[in-house]
Amino acid sequence: MYVADSRGTPAPTGTPAPAAAPGARPGRRAAVAPTVLALGTVSLVTDISSEMVTAVLPLYLVAGLGLTPLGFGLLDGLYNGVSALVRLTGGHLGDRTGRHKAVAGVGYGLSALGKPLLLLAHSVPAVGAVLALDRTGKGLRTAPRDALISLSTPPEQRGRAFGVHRAMDTAGALIGPLLAFLILGYAADGYDAVFTVSACVAALGVVVLALFVPGHRTAPRPKPSPRPRPRASLRPAPAAPQADAGDGTAGDPGGTARAPDGRISLRASLVLLRRPDMRRITVCALLLGLCTVSDAFVFLLLQHRTGLADRWFALLPIGTAAAFLLLALPLGRLADRIGRWRVFVGGHLALLLGYGLLLSPWHGPALPYAVLLLHGAFYAATDGVLMAAAAGVVPEALRGGGLAVVQTGQALARFAASLGFGAAWTAWGERPALAVAAVALAAAAALSVRLRPADA
Repeated sequence: MYVADSRGTPAPTGTPAPAAAPGARPGRRAAVAPTVLALGTVSLVTDISSEMVTAVLPLYLVAGLGLTPLGFGLLDGLYNGVSALVRLTGGHLGDRTGRHKAVAGVGYGLSALGKPLLLLAHSVPAVGAVLALDRTGKGLRTAPRDALISLSTPPEQRGRAFGVHRAMDTAGALIGPLLAFLILGYAADGYDAVFTVSACVAALGVVVLALFVPGHRTAPRPKPSPRPRPRASLRPAPAAPQADAGDGTAGDPGGTARAPDGRISLRASLVLLRRPDMRRITVCALLLGLCTVSDAFVFLLLQHRTGLADRWFALLPIGTAAAFLLLALPLGRLADRIGRWRVFVGGHLALLLGYGLLLSPWHGPALPYAVLLLHGAFYAATDGVLMAAAAGVVPEALRGGGLAVVQTGQALARFAASLGFGAAWTAWGERPALAVAAVALAAAAALSVRLRPADA
């Protein structure tokens, strides 16, 4: 049971309805559930910690530990791949145990544990192990966290809810790099100071999760006990209750697949791909992910086009984060109003326009601002909106695992895209590689328009 009243997530039998928020008018609902705001605060604090490390990590590895840029790219790709591989595990554990908050808490805890370990990692293998631990935590927490958001929000408001959460998350991504550069400028041992402050902030995020995020939800159904055979009756049997289409349970003749002991099985999440809408969403997310150039390469391309000095390179992500922060909530509301799939595909068209600007002969002073604005708009229109669209076709009992299926496919596709683009850049040069990526993205976007899910 959640703090917010939600049409899409009715309370289990026997659970009292939540009290109205202080000062709320009778019959009125809060614009965003308290659970969403609490999780947004956790993500804001955690992203401050994570982005502090992300902002200085390339310089630390290349200048401090002597890692080559190619080696850093491989390390970055590998630890992002670790995150993709464990996302399905996190979603499945949340569904199987019914404790999405607990599984997310383990993920946040692992990431927080990795921050102080960076103080002890003075070799590339040690840093790689710590980063793998951090990304394992991120992979475990992502799907259960998104499941908590979707389960606490009415179906017609999920785009707004995910937009609010992503906006708060991105506020942390905006603050983190700025805080890291301030510490580097004033601390004698800058890198260690950044890692220490990052560890303290990460621990604060875990505390906020434990104290302020509601942990109640519908418990996983136990194995049904055998019932005595009823006596014959002349009365007709009552009609079976209909599933709520808004939760994605309609059209599921077999119900939720469960293991012999009555618990939800991992196979149940994968079986969701048999549903046409779920399959279309996952396939489109995978194809578009394969054509998406990673953030690091976009920033490198922008630096090469503008001749930006190296000392300012690490501030480029702040431009993307600022655009994301400003646009996440408006685009989430727009997705609820005109359709999530339209906004999702439109976000990729914004990214395609950014690629076009990087390929164009334009060298005006507004170029970096325009590219970063489009880059941030891409994330604002796709990140939370995709999860809101997928939540509409996934049953409540499989919400975490179902969202993780989509997230895992997208993350693995983007991991492959990063490796492929890096190889193409090495073989052909940056402009031909980007041109191929742009053509592929245009084709994938056109296909996604044709494969639009009925309920998205």
